[in-house]
Amino acid sequence: AACIGLFRFLWRFMILGFSRHLERTLRDRIFEHIMVMDRAFFSTWTTGNIMAHASNDLSAVQMACGMGMVAALDAVVMSVAAITLMLFIDVRLTMIALLPMPLLAACTRLLSRHLHQRFDLVQAQFSLLTEFARTTLVSIQMVKAYTLERLQERRFDELGRRYVRSNLKVAVIQGLLFPVATLVGNIGMLLVLYFGGRLVIHSTITLGGFVAFVSYLALLVWPMMAVGWVTNLAQRGLTSLRRIHHLLLQQPLLSDRDVTPATPCEPPACRPRFVFDHLDFTYPGAQQPTLRDICLEIGPGVTGLTGPTGSGKSTLCRLLLRLYPVPEGTLFLDGRDVNTLSIASVRRLIAYVGQEVVLFSDTVANNIAFGRPDCGPEDIEAAARAAAVHEDIMEFPDGYETMVGERGVRLSGGQQQRIALARALLADRPVLIIDDGLSAIDVATEQRVLAGIRAHLEGRTVLIVSHRINVLAAADRIVVLEQGTIRSQGSHEQLLVQDDFYRAMMARQRFDA
Repeated sequence: AACIGLFRFLWRFMILGFSRHLERTLRDRIFEHIMVMDRAFFSTWTTGNIMAHASNDLSAVQMACGMGMVAALDAVVMSVAAITLMLFIDVRLTMIALLPMPLLAACTRLLSRHLHQRFDLVQAQFSLLTEFARTTLVSIQMVKAYTLERLQERRFDELGRRYVRSNLKVAVIQGLLFPVATLVGNIGMLLVLYFGGRLVIHSTITLGGFVAFVSYLALLVWPMMAVGWVTNLAQRGLTSLRRIHHLLLQQPLLSDRDVTPATPCEPPACRPRFVFDHLDFTYPGAQQPTLRDICLEIGPGVTGLTGPTGSGKSTLCRLLLRLYPVPEGTLFLDGRDVNTLSIASVRRLIAYVGQEVVLFSDTVANNIAFGRPDCGPEDIEAAARAAAVHEDIMEFPDGYETMVGERGVRLSGGQQQRIALARALLADRPVLIIDDGLSAIDVATEQRVLAGIRAHLEGRTVLIVSHRINVLAAADRIVVLEQGTIRSQGSHEQLLVQDDFYRAMMARQRFDA
């Protein structure tokens, strides 16, 4: 008994340990896979759906490979041992006892099919519930501003009810598995009692042998009951594993797999120059092109980019960042087609400040140093001064060690943008792209920021996207986009003379001011 107990402990420890290692490996694999996916992937896969895969689905796989395997192994060992001992006593009676087994197999197969389908629906509902909770928490200020708490509660309650209904449908199948297994076991026991009793009466087997046979048959009760539990865990695990496999099968539209090995993958680190050569670009799934026949050179110095909403300004920035694939022969970096260069090597040249500021729930210092975690406090302060945010930071309770809160909730919009700009300046890269990243900054601070950028990045490539003409007025060259094409380009003074649209924008903004 001691040996059996030790053996069972060892195999349980090994199997459960394996399941935990498998869970960690799959979680790491999912995270690594998400890290290489491009923007197109995140436009179709919601954060809640991804989180459901990385939490609920992983737990189901771990349970199937852990306790499910332990229960299955227990059931197999006990079944083999019991049936072997029963065969030694009487072969005919053993066959009679096992007659209901095909019925158990058929019922289990039928119920498993329904269980798989219903559990798939449960996981899908859980993804929706998770995504709704996430979006509500992220936009909680807007929810409160419009007093929509009760509406969101009702919506969440409805999603919760759907999730419960889906689980109840699974529970119906689960509830049938155990009674079916028990019924089959009882049928076998009744058959043995009837035919075994006749064999005892006719002295074919001894009474002691019959009692021993019934005792061994009782050992099969747990394996039969375990069939239902193991089937439930296995179907949950298989469904979740299929969902995880589907996630891991997703491939980015943009990757380095087509880069020719003979082509250098590291562009030069000095004064890079981008050239668009008759570029046409259409977003995946869209019918109309966003950019048409773009011929543009972006090199050292400050280039401004403006135009009405939807003219393609942000799209141009995304293509420079290699967030979407471009047709061959339409975008060049220092004379080389970007499609022949590794994505990472191009992105390592660029520091980016976007329309939507991304700050982490960490200290101000760590947010600024995100792109250069090995830098010192003096470097962080220099970048903050260049972004005209140092004085604001020193007014915080803990200075640079102040926690900014989730998504920078404790900071004003202008402070968030300037901290993001300081992070980009500290990255110290040859190219800086500011995509409407100064929109929340007042005019006086704006001029200090622009002066800091010029001083910090003298001789480098700077692209500033903005609707505000006063932000772009000092740029070396300004490009005006309209409906996805370049309408005009030149200095501020030249555009005021040559372009009616630019002149009208300037007049309107002066009037609004």
